[in-house]
Amino acid sequence: MEIRRVAVIGGGLMGRQIGLNTAIYPYEVKLFDLIPEVRDAVKKWEDEYLAGRIAKGRMTPEQVGGIRSRFSIVDSMAEAVVDADLVIEAVVERKEVKKAVFAEISSLAREDAVLATNSSYMVSSTFKDDVKNPSRLLNMHYFNPALVMKLVEICRGEHTSDKAVDAAYAFAESTGKTPVRVEKEIDGFLANRILTAINNEARKLVEEGYCSYEDLDKACENGLGHPMGPFRLCDLTGVDLALDVMTRRYNETGIKPAGFDMYRKMVEEGRLGRKSGRGFYDYEKK
Repeated sequence: MEIRRVAVIGGGLMGRQIGLNTAIYPYEVKLFDLIPEVRDAVKKWEDEYLAGRIAKGRMTPEQVGGIRSRFSIVDSMAEAVVDADLVIEAVVERKEVKKAVFAEISSLAREDAVLATNSSYMVSSTFKDDVKNPSRLLNMHYFNPALVMKLVEICRGEHTSDKAVDAAYAFAESTGKTPVRVEKEIDGFLANRILTAINNEARKLVEEGYCSYEDLDKACENGLGHPMGPFRLCDLTGVDLALDVMTRRYNETGIKPAGFDMYRKMVEEGRLGRKSGRGFYDYEKK
């Protein structure tokens, strides 16, 4: 399974970074998002990011020209996936949406193309009945910001072939990442299971009045050496994403996660984190 051409489905924070990182290394990348405004936003972001690389001396104009030639934002799913060797799904963390996306991908892509979901928690077997030849289906979980963070968790299901895992692993390495293999499916994979335990305890301590979220972050950053405390990190990844994950777990278990009401109120108020200009902390919206 030689990967040369890559499709990224979803132009949000993760999809656009995965796509551009892939084009840098250099693969031919086509990115598609259903919403025209999102596609326009990706193009604007690409222009600003690459111009910034030149201004800071990180890339030459010639390098940027090559990246631009390899990174295409297209207007249809068919155009994105028809000749792709690898398709990476990076849409919203909602099962029904992802299932519909994989069904459409499967109807348009080659049957031997590797299909990967970037889901933070949903394992690929969730979608195995939505695709033809599920032996090529797996998780490739990138970390935010995907242009910077090295880790990619490659999780296989019982349906996933060795060839697909090996191809995804080699691809991740070739794009400057440090992949790890998750040999069987588990909710949250590796890093997020550790992070979830920390986040659950952090929310519980704040919710029960033991400390403020600011002091909890300070404790993790200055006592444990974390680059960001759990609430500052949540602002980076999105309060709405955290609520989606908690809602799914609430629906599955019937047990309300610590901090659920706090996060729901924040989402209702539009306090989604950095992307909305305010979350637990306030940010200058650009």
